[in-house]
Amino acid sequence: QVQLVESGGGLVQAGGSLRLACAASGRTFSSSVKAWFRQAPGKEREFVATINWSSTTTLYADSVKGRFTISRDNAKNTVYLQMNRLRPEDTAVYYCAAVSTTWPPTHRSEYAYWGQGTQVTVSS
Repeated sequence: QVQLVESGGGLVQAGGSLRLACAASGRTFSSSVKAWFRQAPGKEREFVATINWSSTTTLYADSVKGRFTISRDNAKNTVYLQMNRLRPEDTAVYYCAAVSTTWPPTHRSEYAYWGQGTQVTVSS
């Protein structure tokens, strides 16, 4: 089993920045791909970004491309999401996810492990 714990959420004004972190514990060797998803009230959980084990492949949703950056520190078993130029439409609960595979998937159904989420609120 893999346990994922997110941190770093909060309230920020539009145009501001936040950095989310997701710490993994347990059988972390089996979670080679990490990703961030988000879910706004009344909406489905959507893909934000994903990264493979070696950080050589990163994928982003079009809505965050150029503003968000996903990265990871395998020595710390932690993945990060740097969010810049935040917009009110970025408001959501952000979830960390993990799966043991080589090519990072973008659909939530392909991820085996999930964190509890952290709230990000962007005020206008």
